[in-house]
Amino acid sequence: MGEFDVIARFFTRAARRSPLGVGDDCALLAPRAGMQLAVSTDLLIEGRHFLSTVDPHRLGHKCLAVNLSDLAACGAEPLAFTLALSLPQADPDWLEPFSRGLLGLADAHGCELVGGDTTRGPLSICITVFGEVPAGQALLRSGARPGDDVWVSGSLGDARLALEVFRGRVGLPSAAFEAARNRLEQPTPRVALGLALRGLASAAADVSDGLAGDLGHILRRSGVGACIEAEAVRALLAVRDGVGEAEALALALSGGDDYELVFTAAPQHRGAVQDAAAQCATSVRRIGRIEADPGLRVLDAQGRPLSLNHASFDHFA
Repeated sequence: MGEFDVIARFFTRAARRSPLGVGDDCALLAPRAGMQLAVSTDLLIEGRHFLSTVDPHRLGHKCLAVNLSDLAACGAEPLAFTLALSLPQADPDWLEPFSRGLLGLADAHGCELVGGDTTRGPLSICITVFGEVPAGQALLRSGARPGDDVWVSGSLGDARLALEVFRGRVGLPSAAFEAARNRLEQPTPRVALGLALRGLASAAADVSDGLAGDLGHILRRSGVGACIEAEAVRALLAVRDGVGEAEALALALSGGDDYELVFTAAPQHRGAVQDAAAQCATSVRRIGRIEADPGLRVLDAQGRPLSLNHASFDHFA
């Protein structure tokens, strides 16, 4: 099967939102009047970002989900994406479930595949996603202010817990492992919540490399600091079977691969934030507050700072 056979069989569909679709040297996108384009790129490499044994359907889902999570953090509505795919071989038994997982999530969010590239090489997947957001309404990392609440959606740390099971460092009951594994291999991008937070959140980021690091991006860009509560952070880990308090805190703080949203909002918006989350069927938890003093501080139940290593994932560390 040749390169263009792969594209035609697995990745060519009738254009809906794009004026052109797949097949020309460039894709054409037409954002609505008054909208700005939001663009994000993520590269996933076998052995670095996913295991060689992962189900291709789940991998197709995840490789788009991580990009949609970036749009969610910006408060942008998905529009289209491109796919650059390096394959050791053109195997229909792998490509068919991979494309179903990819395009199934794309359809769920009205996000159209409009182009890309394929080549022979080590398995890697690079997606560039395009969204649109009303001019001046994008959620940014730079808007947090002292006194703002710090919020997190969903659960944190479960994906890293599953990875530790795969590495043989942790044992879990089968039901708990499957729940954690699903968080690792099929994350849910919080697109609806990101849209609902426009006008409420003062700053936002997606949690891809760990809460400490991704909240740290907000703090640095906003020129502020934060205090967060250890108990509230521990509670973000959904799979708790056999996991101690110290490990739960470390997983939720630094685990990564969660693709949830961490965001800030003024205290007067607490009710509106909870209402927005409920309308999106997404849980949110308030874990702390923004302060003027730089840095991230994690407090115990008595309000005392804990001495912790807050390091999050870094590809070159």
